[in-house]
Amino acid sequence: MSDTEDLKHTFWKTLADSPFLFLQLDSAPHDAVPMTAQLDKDANSAIWFFTTRDHTLAAGGPATATFSGKGHDMFSRFTGVLSEETSRERFEKMWSKPVEAWFPGGKDDPKILLLRMDLGQAEIWGDLGMIDTAKMLLGFDVRDEAAKEHTETAL
Repeated sequence: MSDTEDLKHTFWKTLADSPFLFLQLDSAPHDAVPMTAQLDKDANSAIWFFTTRDHTLAAGGPATATFSGKGHDMFSRFTGVLSEETSRERFEKMWSKPVEAWFPGGKDDPKILLLRMDLGQAEIWGDLGMIDTAKMLLGFDVRDEAAKEHTETAL
């Protein structure tokens, strides 16, 4: 597996472990908000978000997400396009007790909106690891090692 494929695999695993990120419409970057990504391991290049029809994100369109893994061993910024997910089957698949906690009106609340983000480009930074971090703290040049833990790729 290439460095890029390794980083993409690690990105998806890390995002699944802690699916919290900041999401913004590119047209309203000052409105970035924390969201919980709803993932489907069988989905190809898409993630989902529950929100409300009166939320800024409901307008859809080009969007950017920024993500930090819970151990700060992975960072990413990725783009995509937000649009309403109209599949009731997908809605039911994504619904969970944690989602229900945010929407006390239940699944049939007409204000609930499921957004799909069709993913585009990403920049991913991985962890240097203990040895390279120690080398860095001692003042050694770790740029070559860091370059192996960074990629720009399509998701």
